[in-house]
Amino acid sequence: MKNKKVLITGSSGFIGFHVVENLLKNNYHIVGIDNHNNYYDPKLKNVRKKILNKYKNFKFFKVDIKDKNKLLKIFKNHRPHVTINLAAQAGVRYSFKNPQKYVDSNITGFTNILEIMKFLNLKNLIYASSSSVYGDSKKFPFKENQNLNPLNFYGQTKLMNEKIANIYKKNFNINTIGLRFFTIYGPYGRPDMFIPKIFDKIKKGKTIDLFNNGNHFRDFTFVGDVSNIILKMIKRIDNKKLSDIYNICNGRSYNIKKIIKLIEKETNQKLKIKNKPFQMGDMFKTFGDSSRLKKSYKIKKFTSFEKGIKYTLQKDF
Repeated sequence: MKNKKVLITGSSGFIGFHVVENLLKNNYHIVGIDNHNNYYDPKLKNVRKKILNKYKNFKFFKVDIKDKNKLLKIFKNHRPHVTINLAAQAGVRYSFKNPQKYVDSNITGFTNILEIMKFLNLKNLIYASSSSVYGDSKKFPFKENQNLNPLNFYGQTKLMNEKIANIYKKNFNINTIGLRFFTIYGPYGRPDMFIPKIFDKIKKGKTIDLFNNGNHFRDFTFVGDVSNIILKMIKRIDNKKLSDIYNICNGRSYNIKKIIKLIEKETNQKLKIKNKPFQMGDMFKTFGDSSRLKKSYKIKKFTSFEKGIKYTLQKDF
């Protein structure tokens, strides 16, 4: 890839931060966009941005992707070879309370990016989808070509992203790659996510609400693996023969109660638990098949949860 300019939305977010830092270390020129909203404490986003600001090849704009005019100006000035859309309104529970936010960011914002790319004749987009698109499928492990039935509004917006991207791919020759992320964890994690919540409650000696008595299963995937996968994708972005949807997953499903025991063992502390019933819109189990990804990008293995959680604890606990 001769032109090493990459534009990344959601650059101060959890996954965005790790992707940006990895690309900066590999001498890419990064244009970062983030709105620094208050879905969770913006202090954490500022901490991440501060780290990225140390790199000379990083340029940041505080902009919301639903603001098409501001977005267009940035794209026009920088004309990236690759755009990576990681900006989204996250969270399953919040999507029941405030669906409009998901429409604004995940639908309008996403369409703005594709419209601008069409207008400026920019050809390469990698974007975040989610394992939420699989919904209550009982067919394990989840494969990219199976039927999809999201259980919540967040999952529906991610499925719509895939369908919208497909329209632009077919009609306007934009090379789109959708990444179905499965429960990503690692340092500088989002405070509303499960593992940072456990860390926080253990540190403060507070009680955590454990839904479905902890009898959930999740395919936990280390954020360092994610940033390396995206780096590989960028290096081969001009190969149009590669697929347009990938599961980004460890390929193992972990029981939540076992995860808690493992963290308790590593921290040598006990977590206070309050068992609660199953939550509306929740998936009982996520478990992905990553064989398509491994074959396309010659990926041998993923970081084990045991190793990933040790690293995360060293940085965050």
